[in-house]
Amino acid sequence: MPRAFHIPGIIFLFCAFVLLFLVSIGLPFLTTLDVARVKFKDGNPTVGTDTNVVNELRFGTWADCWYEKTGTRACSAAHNAYTTIVYDAQRQDFVTIGASWTRGLAVHPVATAITFIALLLSFSSHVTVTLMASLVSFLAALLTLIAFAIDIALYVFVKHQMGKLDGVSSNTNTAPGFWLTFVSFLLLTFAGCTVCFGRRRDRHDGATTYKYSWMDRFRRRPRY
Repeated sequence: MPRAFHIPGIIFLFCAFVLLFLVSIGLPFLTTLDVARVKFKDGNPTVGTDTNVVNELRFGTWADCWYEKTGTRACSAAHNAYTTIVYDAQRQDFVTIGASWTRGLAVHPVATAITFIALLLSFSSHVTVTLMASLVSFLAALLTLIAFAIDIALYVFVKHQMGKLDGVSSNTNTAPGFWLTFVSFLLLTFAGCTVCFGRRRDRHDGATTYKYSWMDRFRRRPRY
């Protein structure tokens, strides 16, 4: 019965690790795992030094990628704290998504590393290591929550900035990487509880217990 609690905890940790690992890779390597996504309806906007008209812009952990109307995909160089500039059709009006809004996305791989450590610790049967696994799981959950808050801030700021671009109509939406981070936070929270509870139940059930009977009241105690 106790393993019914412990094994799901390991599964939760493994799933959270996989999801966070994928989000940490993100753009420009996994183009579908972005955090925020902008779809342009009209206005012929351009991005950066690229003068070709784009119809979609994606923000990932390490870079941004945009899709031109011709079907060509282009991405910025992969690095932390990238900057994105979007221009109108005449390239006179523009908005900027500064590095201060994308720098915090590096919390994702940090949360991934802590989750991996918690996953390794969760396989131990030693009570001290089990307690550490639970604590590290909660630490990973906290870091993932911070990463999710950064994702929310980036999404809100991108949506606000795109609305300031004159003559350009667009829709800004959350992307798969945004929701995978949220799911990872929930999994890590559940894992922190189930790993510790399952191991404590294992230890409790393995302890030797003495069954007390009412007949023991009438038995003589040995004299020394």
